[in-house]
Amino acid sequence: MANIQQTLIILKPDVIQRGIIGEVITRLEKRGLRIAAMELRQLPRETVEQHYDEHRERGFFNAVVSYMASGPVVTMVVEGADAIAQVRATAGSTNPLEATPGTIRHDFAMGIGRNIIHASANETDAAREVALFFKPEQVVSYTRAIDTWINE
Repeated sequence: MANIQQTLIILKPDVIQRGIIGEVITRLEKRGLRIAAMELRQLPRETVEQHYDEHRERGFFNAVVSYMASGPVVTMVVEGADAIAQVRATAGSTNPLEATPGTIRHDFAMGIGRNIIHASANETDAAREVALFFKPEQVVSYTRAIDTWINE
C-alpha cells in the first residue's frame, strides 16, 4: 500500500515574476501528485521569518527572508504516494548548478538564491509548514480515478 503524504510547496517570487507558475505546477501534476490546497499570496515578513526560523543564525537568513517577502508567492499543499520525496526529486538539488537535468531547478533556476521552489524536507517539516500556511479546512484531500494507476 502506498504511503500517502502531504507536503508544502512554495513557488517563490521569481516563478510569479517570470510567468512560469503553470509550467512548474504541470511538472508536479505529471509526476502524479494532487493539489490539495493552493493560494497566491504576499507573505508578511514575520511569516517568512517563522518559516525559515531554523536558519536564523545562518548568513543567508536576512537575504532569503527579504526575497521571499518581496513579491507574491504561490503556496500549495500537494499529496500523493511518498509526496515529500517525490516533490524533492522533481524539484532537484537546492543548487540549480548541481540539479539533475529535467528537474524544476535545473530547467528554470539560474542560482541558489533564486531557486524557484521550496519543498518540505521531511514529514516533521511538512506538518509544521502546512500548518503555518493553511488551516485544516483549507486542505482538501481527495482521490482521482487515475490514482489507482499511479499509486501502488
